[in-house]
Amino acid sequence: MRTIGLIGGLSWESTVIYYQIINQRVRERLGGSHSANSLIWSVDYTTVEDLIFADRWNEVSTLLTGAGRNLEELGADLLLICSNTFSRVSDDVERAVDVPVLHIADAVGAEIRARGMRKVGLLGTRFTMEQPFYRDRLAAHGFDVLVPPREKRELVHHVIFDELVRGVLRESSRDAYARIIDDLAADGAEGVILGCTEIELLISEKDSAVPVLPSARLHAEAAAGFALAG
Repeated sequence: MRTIGLIGGLSWESTVIYYQIINQRVRERLGGSHSANSLIWSVDYTTVEDLIFADRWNEVSTLLTGAGRNLEELGADLLLICSNTFSRVSDDVERAVDVPVLHIADAVGAEIRARGMRKVGLLGTRFTMEQPFYRDRLAAHGFDVLVPPREKRELVHHVIFDELVRGVLRESSRDAYARIIDDLAADGAEGVILGCTEIELLISEKDSAVPVLPSARLHAEAAAGFALAG
């Protein structure tokens, strides 16, 4: 079994999902009391949050590439950045290490392709929904990506940073997200990507008019599969 290195704390609320899913999948596959060989390098979220809002992505890259190198030195055989937004520096991390870096958008894209979907909605931070680093990576898998209009993107973004990364789950925010998903479905989305790992704390299949594609869960499952393939 390969050792999985998780660059987490982005935020720790969703890093918990990774740890849980990876260990569950390993136990399902191997049985008994098996669990994953894993390492977590968890950063202080306030530090990186301040950097991205100041558009200091070079410093984010330095921080996360350092985390990746540390995990590799400790024995990680593969790395994950446990975030959609922070996958913006995934290529930098990949260049800095000698082990594979599993990109979250590729895990999501593979699932969408397997389901035969041709158009999907995307919810996430403003960075993820608006900047090309994530949407272009998804589009390379061969489907169209829809995002909400500007006002609704702002709502999704603020719920993430003002509530979800702090562990706050509000029914009013769940309802607002569900209405946005309904609108994306009306525009032709066959599914919706929960493209911020914290959204999975708030939204599930029962809240959605179309299938949801939980990015953290899909990323974690891909990591478990890759680790066990060794």
